[in-house]
Amino acid sequence: MDLSGKRIATLLGEGFQDQEALEPIGFFKSHGAEVTIVGEEKGAVHGLHGAILEAERTFNEANISEFDAIFIPGGRSPAYLRKFPDAVGFVRSFAETDKLIATICHAGQLLAAADLVKDLTLTGYPGIKEEMEQAGANFVDQPVVADRNVVSSRLPEDIPVFNEKVKELLSGKAKSSAA
Repeated sequence: MDLSGKRIATLLGEGFQDQEALEPIGFFKSHGAEVTIVGEEKGAVHGLHGAILEAERTFNEANISEFDAIFIPGGRSPAYLRKFPDAVGFVRSFAETDKLIATICHAGQLLAAADLVKDLTLTGYPGIKEEMEQAGANFVDQPVVADRNVVSSRLPEDIPVFNEKVKELLSGKAKSSAA
């Protein structure tokens, strides 16, 4: 399976979890995907542990028709980004067009802000379980979950299985499952 020709928007805000951003981005690129970092504004975005990545486009500049999927790492970034209606709308547009949405850790918070978790089975950082359930999600404790067009994962330890599931779904080899 190869990701050549696939384009992934990576949504980052201040305080992203470094490993949850860097490892999947590296994996996607190493398998041929084009990754574009999208943020509140162009320029440096700082991770929790010192990583600095460059946002190439803003929410308003990025056109979802250019992308096959959106990837949202965790950390403090999702809680930060959900304050911006344009970020929430950008995420919602991926659901409306049935494009893949890939989340790790706290990223479910941004999906909840976009009203995308009702009746969705997903996973994430255990600390967001109550928030997800209050928003109508079926929150489960599994390394990776794929439901409809959303693939979700919990923690940095789950990144390898998360990466493989995203690759599998973007390559069109599977639909929904849990691991």
